[in-house]
Amino acid sequence: PDFTACESDGAVPNVLYDDPRTDGGHGAYPHGRSAAVRNQLFERAVDAYFAHEYAGVREAPDDLIHVTCTGYVAPSGAQKLVAARGWGAQTRVTHAYHMGCYAALPAVRIAAGFVASGAECVDIVHTELCSLHLDPSDHRLEQLVVQSLFADGLIRYSMTATDDGPGLMPLSACEVVLPDAADAMRWVPSEWGMQMTLARDVPERIAEALRGFVLELYRRAGLDLDAFKRSVFAVHPGGPRIIDRVRDMLELSPAQVQTSRDVLFDHGNMSSATLPHVWMRLLADPEVPPGTLIPSLAFGPGLTVAGTLLEKR
Repeated sequence: PDFTACESDGAVPNVLYDDPRTDGGHGAYPHGRSAAVRNQLFERAVDAYFAHEYAGVREAPDDLIHVTCTGYVAPSGAQKLVAARGWGAQTRVTHAYHMGCYAALPAVRIAAGFVASGAECVDIVHTELCSLHLDPSDHRLEQLVVQSLFADGLIRYSMTATDDGPGLMPLSACEVVLPDAADAMRWVPSEWGMQMTLARDVPERIAEALRGFVLELYRRAGLDLDAFKRSVFAVHPGGPRIIDRVRDMLELSPAQVQTSRDVLFDHGNMSSATLPHVWMRLLADPEVPPGTLIPSLAFGPGLTVAGTLLEKR
């Protein structure tokens, strides 16, 4: 199987929890609007994105995987799209929800399973509107970091049964839940939306497990450390410290993680949509030639470390 990135709208700055057209002003709502109102905004934005992305698409995908952790509506935007286009007998909808920042990697793994079972084309769509869940009245240091780091991101890409043309080929996958770290990262409902908590030592906890984890990715693909040294890394940029610790722990050059850093600088942390934006840039970058190995790493609640080794085609 092979997958390619489709055009992305990137960040969505006009869909915010504090948009004066929708929240009525912070004087009346010091926390921003309620979780119910935020979810309504999510539904409208996601429905509009699906309609826009598939406006010119004539052929139904065999499967459609919808990935998000920033809003929950049933039926989902993916299901409503399939119903509206008359694809209900052709396209199966799968929801890959509530995994947070690492969800792109399970989504790719699910898509690969569908292709192995006979699907010709599997679409993956991420709709992450993190800004809907920020609380402007919460001035705790941890929350100020969250509010300055997270952003909105949407992207669609596809996995196909053929590998003709440019794309990224999955070679191996690995995922672990670290022991004694369940409270290090949380994403839970609150009265004003979803609330994230992050322990300060998350980068260190991840770094401690990382070297053995990455070597296992290469071992499963039948590759050795020499291949590791020639790779370009796609690291989910949970923050600058995450990128720095991955670089230092794996003894990488700055160039090997630069694309991840660029995406963080340009778009912020778009939760699960971030890593696909890194892939999109690497796929389009002529400085990254075909045959380049792209170990892709992401982290999320659990504390979960997920990885997929890709090869650029």
